[in-house]
Amino acid sequence: MLQEDNAQNEEKKYGGKVTPLVLVICLVAATGGLIFGYDVGVTAGATTSNEFLRKFFPSVYIKMKCEMDKEDGYCKFDSQMLTLFTSSIYMAAMVAPIFASSVTTAYGRRTSMILGGLVFFVGSLLGSAALNIEMLIIGRLLLGVGVGFGNQSVPVYLSEMAPTKLRGALNIFFQMAITVGILVSCLVHYSTSNLGGDWGWRFPLGFAAILGLIMALGSLLLPDTPNSILTKGQNGKAKELLQKIRGTEEVDEEFQELFKASEAAKKVENPWKNITERRHRPQLVLCILIPFFQQLTGINVVMFYAPVLFKTLGFGDRAALMSAVLTGIVNVLATLVAILLVDKLGRRFLFFQGAIQMIICQTTVAVMIGLRYGSTGEGFFTTKEANMALFLICAYVAAFAWSWGPLGWLVPSEICPLEIRSVGQAINVSLNMTLTFAINQGFLSMLCYMKFGLFFFFVLFQIMMTIFIYFFVPETKGVPIEDMKRVWKAHWFWQDFVPDY
Repeated sequence: MLQEDNAQNEEKKYGGKVTPLVLVICLVAATGGLIFGYDVGVTAGATTSNEFLRKFFPSVYIKMKCEMDKEDGYCKFDSQMLTLFTSSIYMAAMVAPIFASSVTTAYGRRTSMILGGLVFFVGSLLGSAALNIEMLIIGRLLLGVGVGFGNQSVPVYLSEMAPTKLRGALNIFFQMAITVGILVSCLVHYSTSNLGGDWGWRFPLGFAAILGLIMALGSLLLPDTPNSILTKGQNGKAKELLQKIRGTEEVDEEFQELFKASEAAKKVENPWKNITERRHRPQLVLCILIPFFQQLTGINVVMFYAPVLFKTLGFGDRAALMSAVLTGIVNVLATLVAILLVDKLGRRFLFFQGAIQMIICQTTVAVMIGLRYGSTGEGFFTTKEANMALFLICAYVAAFAWSWGPLGWLVPSEICPLEIRSVGQAINVSLNMTLTFAINQGFLSMLCYMKFGLFFFFVLFQIMMTIFIYFFVPETKGVPIEDMKRVWKAHWFWQDFVPDY
């Protein structure tokens, strides 16, 4: 292999055990993922509501209802205003992490989580009460601020709280919460789809406020991380908390590693400048390219537009929503697989296996759609073919959910030293949100013009990201978060960038 696997996989043992306290703390913190996941699913459901479309996007409603027989099947839902509703949340979410990193560094991870939950709460109420498109979009922008703060702080919080041997599994609680949020939103939409008037879309949008409140109140009950407390100079308090969450008094070795990292972080005046230094090149490159490739798997267009996609493939309204519920269930179950295997098989194995499965599934779906719908978008799937397409999409979602989904949050949050950790995660989240905005804003138009070739577009990037992982992403399983430097020193390429001192 191209890196010194033995050196990287030699796990460093600290004292302590996995305590009920740390499990509860990580579970509560991970609820920050609920708000992100719920919004992904609730957006998908809203875009299939006739009442919602008629009120805010009448041109799409008319096109869908009155010109169905004449309209290109690939272009039924093509509307820049509709995609602006879907992706406007990410306009705010790509800027918010930059401010969140400063809050996280100065006031702790917990403070960012509380702020994120409160702003999301306000945005949800505004969106559910929207009387016009302007009010709807402003609500979406506030949701984006909440998501940006949550996504920046929660993965870092989890990585710092978790013991080394279970850092991967506990960090993936965040992704699990995202998948549960998506599933809950699908179930809420399916349950309310027959409600009369505006309640079919207002209730699901308003329900998000409850999740924002859960995140804010839950975070209020949490302690900050030992790493964050140390940067404030409260050494005794940090060590006491570390002893509590590790369930032992014998934490001196781990505490010394945290203390040294904290002292190094205090000397850094400008972490944004610091992360651009040559010695941090591995972390900077991975914090940029991992979210880049994660979004170019095409997963968000599948999850955002699952009901729309299934309607395009010939499913009825209720059937399309039910199919979206099914993919949501698969998403949750597959994330459980990641929790069970990430600290046993490692990050690289899941990266490879997931990518290969996604390539196979998405290629097959593209071929099926191409053969049946061609370039005109006119055609239909038989029941057997529609079920096969649904199976392949579920298999694709499963592959993402146990690989690039959770690992896209885990790896960037664990590879950065303390002095650039908040900034590294801010870059990861901001780029993730920027690409999500761009892809979702352009997806319906891309589907309209690229036809079934759009799926091959994403397959190309899946092949590229697999090559990138093989050559440039080392294994981080079992490596203490403040001892990650040895991973880079053992890597065939990155070792030249990392100084010996």
